[in-house]
Amino acid sequence: MEEYLQATEIIDWQNPEVLKLAKKLAQGTTNVEKIAKICFEWVRDKIYHSSDYQMNPVTCYASEVLKHKTGYCYAKSHLLAALLRANSIPAGFCYQRLSVYDDGAPYCLHGFNGVYLPQYGWYHIDTRGNKVEVDAQFVPPKEQLAYKLNFPEEIDFQQVFSEPLPEIIQALQTYNTWQELLNNLPDLEFFE
Repeated sequence: MEEYLQATEIIDWQNPEVLKLAKKLAQGTTNVEKIAKICFEWVRDKIYHSSDYQMNPVTCYASEVLKHKTGYCYAKSHLLAALLRANSIPAGFCYQRLSVYDDGAPYCLHGFNGVYLPQYGWYHIDTRGNKVEVDAQFVPPKEQLAYKLNFPEEIDFQQVFSEPLPEIIQALQTYNTWQELLNNLPDLEFFE
């Protein structure tokens, strides 16, 4: 589990502002499930999805996401992992391959988190941000992600990665505006 607790360049949970928020959200409880739910709901509801709100800049590092209060699903998952890891809760990264416009090709990766809950093991949570057709919740043991698979080319990858995929980091660091990234969302058909 050690690799799911590490501070890294991207998951910079030792950043003073990230650490301060992590401790504030956990204040008053040591219950892992409660802390995970509070952190999940905070990122889901307080960090605005870049394309939904047409917000710049494109963020990547957990501390950037917190500073600018915006991020694509991938960046939001980086902040949630940082908040959980700062509270000694193992957290990693999960991906789905989904239709961009929910009508077949083109496809892109969607990012969310895996959190290790002692009572359930790895549990998937999606901080993408709710809207009319999206209702992601924290209701273990049931998983309620933002999206369901609708096409044969869509994939729910089961692995929980300790680091974000390099393709995700490259995309977040290449494009400067939410619109540029929306036009160039990362995609992988299969993990190698």
